[in-house]
Order: sequence, then C-alpha cells, then structure tokens
Amino acid sequence: MKLYTRTGDKGTTSVIGGKVNKDDERVEAFGTIDELNAFVGQAAATARAGREAGVSTEATEGLRGFEARLLEELTVIQHELFDCGSDLSYAAPEPAQLKVKSELAERLEAWIDRHEAGNPPIARFILPGGTATAAALHVCRTVCRRAERAVVTLAATGRSCPPEVGKYLNRLSDYFFAAARAANAKADVRDVEYERGAAVFRRIGKEL
Repeated sequence: MKLYTRTGDKGTTSVIGGKVNKDDERVEAFGTIDELNAFVGQAAATARAGREAGVSTEATEGLRGFEARLLEELTVIQHELFDCGSDLSYAAPEPAQLKVKSELAERLEAWIDRHEAGNPPIARFILPGGTATAAALHVCRTVCRRAERAVVTLAATGRSCPPEVGKYLNRLSDYFFAAARAANAKADVRDVEYERGAAVFRRIGKEL
C-alpha cells in the first residue's frame, strides 16, 4: 500500500459523505484538532523525558507521581481528540455515529478540580512558561482555543457540527491551564504573573 494517493492534488479532500475543498471550515476544524493532538503528544514526550531523567528521592516523588498521572491523562485525551475529529468528519452524522459524549467533558472537570486543588491561589493572568512540561501544556492550551474557534466557525455555517465537540474543547483548554500550573507547582517553580494586569480571578464570588 502506497502512502500517497494523489487524490488531493487539486485541493480537495474527502469527508464522510462527500468531498470538500481543503480549506473548508470542516477541514479547518478537524485539521486544527489534529494539530492539537500532535502538540499533546509533544507535551507527553516532554513530561516523559523529565520523568526518566529525574533522580528518585523523597523530595521528587510527588513530582514523579504527578508526571505519571499526567501521562495517563494525556494519552486518554489524545484518543478523545481523534474522536472529536471523527465526529467532525461527518457531513451529516446520525446520532449513533457520534463518539464524543457529555461524560468526556465531565471527566475533564474532575481532572481540573484535582489539579487545581494542589495549585497555589491565583489572582492575575500568568505568563506561559515555567518548566518544560508546563510550557508545552500552555502551547496545547492556546492551540486548543484555536481549535475551538474553528469549531465555532463551522457551526456558524449552519452545517452539521456536533455541539459536544465544542463543549469538550472548551473544557480541555481549562484542563491544560490547570495542568500547566500543577506542573510548575509540583516542580516548585513559581508562575510569573502578568505585572501590569489587574486581579481578575475569583472563586465563589470572592477575589483571591
């Protein structure tokens, strides 16, 4: 089997139910999700490299445990991003064909809450960065937001766009933010606040 097909040489590609231009809103949406998946893989590789290079001591066991859980979560997320792309590839899906359910976003919420429980209080916007793993997760967060915008653009055309995909991506970007902060916290690296920003984060109506 040859890897190349030449069928897209004239700028079109196949979706489930027909052919569209390669710059079609649907292709842009699931293509950006594919891009996000690649960055998630890079973030996982960064976390794995840090875990393998680390020296196991009592002081680092918390970090190593976090990295192990993070790798498990990122692997699940990569599979679910494929599910998102699959759902978006249908020109006119039947409900039974869709893989992304509300339960996926709910699980992300549980993961976010767990990461946030160990994070220091936050009041202002922070600069993306810190540890290599945190920086990689911040890249995932920004690409995830772009994927979400692409899905919103597709939905605005009035064509089929499963709403659970947008909900999942919206929650996923929050996950990457919480996980990036947790990566810094576990490594005892302080997040750097945006110095000219106001206190914008609140919890239960009370400013931190």
